[in-house]
Amino acid sequence: MLARFRPTLSATTAALRSVSIRQLSTTRTARSDAIFIHRDTPENNPSIRFEFDAKNLDEAQRIMAKYPPQYKKAAMIPLLHLAQKQNGWTSLSVMNYIAKFLEVPPMRVYEVATFYTMFNRNPVGKYFLQVCTTTPCQLCGSSKIVETIEKHLGIKLGETTSDKLFTLVEVECAGACINAPVISVNDDYFEDLTPESTVKLLDDLKSGNPVKRGPVSGRNNCEPLGGQTTLTTPPPGPGFMVRNDL
Repeated sequence: MLARFRPTLSATTAALRSVSIRQLSTTRTARSDAIFIHRDTPENNPSIRFEFDAKNLDEAQRIMAKYPPQYKKAAMIPLLHLAQKQNGWTSLSVMNYIAKFLEVPPMRVYEVATFYTMFNRNPVGKYFLQVCTTTPCQLCGSSKIVETIEKHLGIKLGETTSDKLFTLVEVECAGACINAPVISVNDDYFEDLTPESTVKLLDDLKSGNPVKRGPVSGRNNCEPLGGQTTLTTPPPGPGFMVRNDL
């Protein structure tokens, strides 16, 4: 009985062996450009003292007053931001100081500071250049802006100039899409950029010349480049188009 089926079984086995095994497709593992494991360095170790200066200590107390005493740890993010503005970046000493200030375990502060990318865990230049490269800015030429900065300063994304003046990074969505492309320099936005205006901005910053934040194209905030097309007359007052007997 079995002998009768052996040729069929052999043919089926051979056919299965000839079928190639289906390969599973995978994408490249996405990795962060930052390392969140701390290693003591000469500029970042717990022996370096940090504390709020008198001005920021007063500001920190005003921030703390917004929260009930039992929930004062909710002030962690604004206090870290305040400390980074004073120190220039969020060092280990900064995080330890904030933990002591809030009376929480240091690990609670480490968790927050390493989660949010706006806390710089490594030293940055005097001018922290954040170029938006999300779709609207990309469509308006942000790649040219990145290339211009890299060529003019002689650095790549994630690097700092040798004179410690500029650090260049790319970010996702600066929230100024209508004024794309845009660069954030520390806390200020510079918008409607071109390669030429970007070079001028960098040169002015390096020379210490005053710079005007906002659109470099001359338009007011996010108004149309050709000027206003609506709301060009004073708005009517109360009662406009309302019946007199009402």
